[in-house]
Amino acid sequence: MRAPKKRSSPVLVYPETDDMGEHELQRLIAELLRPLLERFLAERGIVAHAGADQFVYWAEGEPTKRIAPDLYVLPGVRQDVVIRSWKTWQTGIVPSFVLEIAGDDYAKDYEDNPVLYGDLGVEELVIFDPHARPGSRSSRVRWQVYRRIRRRGLVRVEVSQSDRVRSKHLGVWLRAVGTGDDVRVRIALGPQGDELYPTEAEAECAAKEQERAQRLRAEAEVERLRALLAAKTGRRSRSRAKRSR
Repeated sequence: MRAPKKRSSPVLVYPETDDMGEHELQRLIAELLRPLLERFLAERGIVAHAGADQFVYWAEGEPTKRIAPDLYVLPGVRQDVVIRSWKTWQTGIVPSFVLEIAGDDYAKDYEDNPVLYGDLGVEELVIFDPHARPGSRSSRVRWQVYRRIRRRGLVRVEVSQSDRVRSKHLGVWLRAVGTGDDVRVRIALGPQGDELYPTEAEAECAAKEQERAQRLRAEAEVERLRALLAAKTGRRSRSRAKRSR
């Protein structure tokens, strides 16, 4: 008799995309903030990867246990690493910070995502709702901050309708600027988050303005010295003319 054929184990597939669309406003907010965060971390010598919208898997053999953060930070991972999807059991590294941007189905962002990020092991989760209208009777809120607390897991520690909240993990403020469909999230510095961290274009413009101001100051100083020299030369000429009389 022939020996029965061994059944092969099913091949597990970990998709890199779910082909689901997202509200364009979510994408625009993430596209502005991600490079800001990348540059901010690099300028401070922090080795970390600022990414957006890639699947993160945290249970080997269970490809349905996944989530795609709108913005995330992987500590200790270089920025030049190309990430198509991230499997935490391969590296032992989980996102330390996540920003979720609430869309039309905000119940998922408010209720389901904090549970999933708690299971994943995220240290800090910030949920920003660009559709919240402070002062309205809607149950939507602009900011929610979750932090991991020992023996309690990921706990909501702040709910705010203000224009900014502080990320304890990043050491910066996250600040909403603009209104309606023009609202964006920026990194802000200072004790109260009053100083916006510049975009690359803003930094280049500021550098050019500073260079121009320095040039004008230098030109003004040259003119001042010329005027002093001319005045001194004039006084000497008058003094010699008096002596020659």
